[in-house]
Amino acid sequence: MAGSVLKTNVNTKSPEFEKNTRRMIDLVTQIKNEEEEIHQGGGAKAIEAQHKKGRLTARERIAKLIDPGSQFFELGVYAAYEMYEEWGGAPSAGTITGLARVFGRTFMIIANDATVKAGAFFPMTAKKVIRAQNIAIDNHIPTIYLVDSAGIFLPLQEDVFPDTDDFGRVFRNNAVMSAMGIPQLAAIMGMCVAGGAYLPVMCDHILMTEGSGLFLAGPALVQAAIGQKTSAEDLGGAKMHAQISGTVDFREPDDDACIARIRALADKMGAANPAPFSHVASRQPLYSADEIYGIFSGDPAKQYEMREIIARIVDASEFEEYRTEHGETVLCGYARIGGWAVGIVANQKKHVQTLARGSDQKRMEFGGVIYTESAEKAARFILDCNQNRVPLIFLHDVNGFMVGKDAEWSGIIRAGAKMVNAVANSVVPKIAVICGGSFGAGHYAMCGKAYDPRFIFAWPTARYAVMSGDAAAGTLVEIKLKQLEREGKKVDEKAKKELYESVRTTYEHQTNPRYAAARLWVDAIIDPAHTRDALIQALEAAALNPEIREFKTGVLQT
Repeated sequence: MAGSVLKTNVNTKSPEFEKNTRRMIDLVTQIKNEEEEIHQGGGAKAIEAQHKKGRLTARERIAKLIDPGSQFFELGVYAAYEMYEEWGGAPSAGTITGLARVFGRTFMIIANDATVKAGAFFPMTAKKVIRAQNIAIDNHIPTIYLVDSAGIFLPLQEDVFPDTDDFGRVFRNNAVMSAMGIPQLAAIMGMCVAGGAYLPVMCDHILMTEGSGLFLAGPALVQAAIGQKTSAEDLGGAKMHAQISGTVDFREPDDDACIARIRALADKMGAANPAPFSHVASRQPLYSADEIYGIFSGDPAKQYEMREIIARIVDASEFEEYRTEHGETVLCGYARIGGWAVGIVANQKKHVQTLARGSDQKRMEFGGVIYTESAEKAARFILDCNQNRVPLIFLHDVNGFMVGKDAEWSGIIRAGAKMVNAVANSVVPKIAVICGGSFGAGHYAMCGKAYDPRFIFAWPTARYAVMSGDAAAGTLVEIKLKQLEREGKKVDEKAKKELYESVRTTYEHQTNPRYAAARLWVDAIIDPAHTRDALIQALEAAALNPEIREFKTGVLQT
C-alpha cells in the first residue's frame, strides 16, 4: 500500500536556493579539507618512522582490515581539535574509531594512531575510546582493537587517570562488554604498556605481532624499581607471551598476517540475534539529496520547510505525518530509512498561523520554537513509538521553548517536562541530527547528548548552546556593564560595542560544531547530502541489539 508521498515545491533556480547552496558547499568543503589534514595524524615524518619499524599506520591497518570496496564510517574525527596545542596538538585525539564491515558483519574499530605522540592517551583519547565502547555496548556491536600505544601521556596524567570517564573506564568497559557477550578482538601491533596492557588481555581474542611489546612496566622502569636488567623482547615480546606466559592466542610475523588472522576470526563468528524493528527492502527518495544544500537556510531569521528535508532522507519520500494540523512547529511522523521503520521528530522552521489555545483568536507561531501544543504532540508521539518498537530520529533546528505570559499560562513548563520525560525514558534507539540551531531546553527535548542518543550527528551549519550568540552576547554584556557601574566606572558607546563584539566572537566560536566535535558532544560532522547514509549506518548498528527493556515513564505531568 502506497504511503503519503511528500510533494516538493522547491524552486532550484531561485536566488535564495542558489545562495544557500553556495554557502553549504563552502562549509562542507572546509570540513572535508580539515578532515584530510587531521587524517595525516602526526605528519609525514611520523608516518615514515612508523614504516621504518616495519609497521603500518592505523589508517593503513584499517584499510586492509575492512571488506574490499566498503566504507569506514569514522566517528570522532574532530576529537581534541584545537586542544593540547601547548603539547603540539593531538589530531583526532591520537586514536581512530568508527564502524566498518569485516566479512559482511558490522564492527566497531578502535585503533591507536602511533604517529601521534606514540599513541599516548590524552584526556580526550580516553573519552573517545570510552564513547566508542559505549556505542558498542548500547548497540551490541562486536569490537576490534588495534593496539599501538605508549600508555598515558604523563604530563596530563591527572586528567587521564582517576575519574569515571578516564583511562580505567576503558578496561571496566572491556569487562562489561565481555559479560554482555559482545565479542572483542585485540591485536597488539606495537607497544602496549603499563595499565594499557589490560585492554587486550581482557578481550576474547589476543593477537600480537613480532617486535611488539606487552608489559606492565618497561625495561627501564623494571630496572629502576627492582634492579633487574632485561631486554624488551625477553620482558614482554610476542614470542615470550606466546610460548612462556601463554597470554596471547596468536603470534603473527607482521601487520599483514595479523590483519588476515583477525579477518579469519571475524569470519567464524556466529550471527547476531534478529532485530526487533520492522525492516523491508530499501527504496531511494524521490528527490536528490544534494538539493538539501539549497533548501536549508543557516540564517536563523530565514524560514524553510522541514518537510522538504525529510522528503530527501526517507524511503520513497513517504511520510505518515502525525497530527498534521496540531502543534505545527514540531513535525512528527512515521517513515522508513534504508528499509528501517522510524519515527521522526523534527523542528518546523516555517512560521505557522493557528488559533490561540482555548479561543478562536488567530495567532502566529514562530518556526523553530516549541509551543505547548507541539511539546504535547511530540511527547505523545514518542510514547507511541516506544509502544510500537519504532526507533526515533530527531532533526534539530530549535530556538527553544516559547516564553511569555501566554506560554506560561498555557502550561509550557508542564508540556516541556512531559516531552523531556518521554525522551529521557525512551527504550527504543534514538538518533539525533543537529541541522541548525539547538538551543536551551529545546536541545534537551530534542534528545541532546545528555539524553543518550545512540548516535548524534551535526551538519556544518549546526550551532548549539544555552542561547544564540546574539542573545548571549547581549545578556553577558549587560551583566558586565552593571558590574562596571557598581565599581564606579563609565563605559562609552565605542567600548560597549567592542565588549559586545568580543563576547559575541568568543561565544560564537564555542557554538561552532567543531568545538562540539572536539569534545565529543557530537559523534561526527556530516555532509547534509549524506544524512540518509549516516542514519542507515546508525540504524543498522542499533538493530544489532535485540533487547528492549520495559518502557516506563514514572510520573508524567498532565
